[in-house]
Amino acid sequence: MFTHQIFGRGNQSAFILFDGTREEFEKGINVLDFIVPEDRDRARQNILRILNGEKIGEDEYTAQRRDGSTVQIAIHASLIIKGNKPAGLRGILIDITERKKIEEQLKALSLYDSLTGLYNRTYFKHEMQRCERICPGPLSIIVCDVDGLKLVNDTLGHDRGDALLLAVAGVLKQSLREGDTVARIGGDEFAALLPNCNSSSVEKTCERIRKSVEGYNAAHPELPLSISTGAATSDASRIRDLYREADNNMYREKLHQSKSARSAIVQTLMNALKERDFITEGHADRLQDLVVGLGKLIGLPEHKITDLRLFAQFHDIGKVGIPDRILFKPGPLTSEEFKEMQRHTEIGHRIAQSAPDLAPIADWILKHHEWWDGRGYPLGSKGKEIPLECRILAIADAYDAMTSNRPYRRAMPHERAIMEIKRCAGSQFDPQLVLSFLQIFNIFSIPVSI
Repeated sequence: MFTHQIFGRGNQSAFILFDGTREEFEKGINVLDFIVPEDRDRARQNILRILNGEKIGEDEYTAQRRDGSTVQIAIHASLIIKGNKPAGLRGILIDITERKKIEEQLKALSLYDSLTGLYNRTYFKHEMQRCERICPGPLSIIVCDVDGLKLVNDTLGHDRGDALLLAVAGVLKQSLREGDTVARIGGDEFAALLPNCNSSSVEKTCERIRKSVEGYNAAHPELPLSISTGAATSDASRIRDLYREADNNMYREKLHQSKSARSAIVQTLMNALKERDFITEGHADRLQDLVVGLGKLIGLPEHKITDLRLFAQFHDIGKVGIPDRILFKPGPLTSEEFKEMQRHTEIGHRIAQSAPDLAPIADWILKHHEWWDGRGYPLGSKGKEIPLECRILAIADAYDAMTSNRPYRRAMPHERAIMEIKRCAGSQFDPQLVLSFLQIFNIFSIPVSI
């Protein structure tokens, strides 16, 4: 019988911890009454061990308060000896509820991917080893890679890239069975372990993934999701070999669809550019008329004129990666905002390099804000180091900007804009091209602002 398992004394902290009073403690309260049933036998055994002279150090239990709430406690107990005989126990109780919460958070961080909430690479490798030892029957592995993630991160920012990663996590959780293990094992890589899953079943799972991606894209046409998948199944292979086979199958699929995936992303960015027609409606159309007129006047061949049209339409595609608060700010930019705005040339360059249709003009997109005297950006090129097409666009773009309304000013008349173009000849603009530009309005009947 346990006749001495009581609190006979306690301090104020103990009263608060267990919702008791000093009077109740002094009358005696059975310590086991505070321990939840599932921990009670262990607590009883530990009391016996201490009474028998054993030192057990700290032990942890879940205690229950009168209001039904629970707290995590650690108990340090030792034997009281009087007259060479055990006379009771003395102990220190510590509320470790917050500590246990922190421990659980640290454990989660070691096992889970912080962004998606899926398991991480460390846990996945552990599960692979466990499955190799104990999983009966066929085992399948699926490896997935998010197509075009770097392009999205580089152009639209990591927030949009993270949104795609979260979408992939949702697609995989929706498509896999309850007992399967899915993890994010790299920046744009995911993998799943499917125990007791044969080749026919894993192919059906891959098809569910593809259908789920289609459903996501139908609901989110503003930025399409593309996933390359590879799968492998085996009864006997070493699991590392099985993973390698699935990974190789994924890369074969990626070779077939990565270009189309990048093109789909770029097309989405192009559509966004067309819909917003940055800064002022009709800017791209007017710009095409100006650069084509100037290109024809100086005798460029037709294929160059075609490229100029494309350049005029998409030279500012990098602005899809610039925040709206900067892009549409109704007033002059701060120095920090201007630095951010300047990034659009590099962003546009990366986009164009990823799209076969825009690749021929990628270098022009990078350099279309260079100045004749070298004070432009991003490279500080000058004179004829700057591609001819960029020098043409610079004049036309500046003219259209001056003769178009802005949120913070009205359009400038044609004559005043021409005076400004002349003033900047030799500094911002190629002086010879400026002379040619002055002639195109009469020769090609290009409308002018009054």
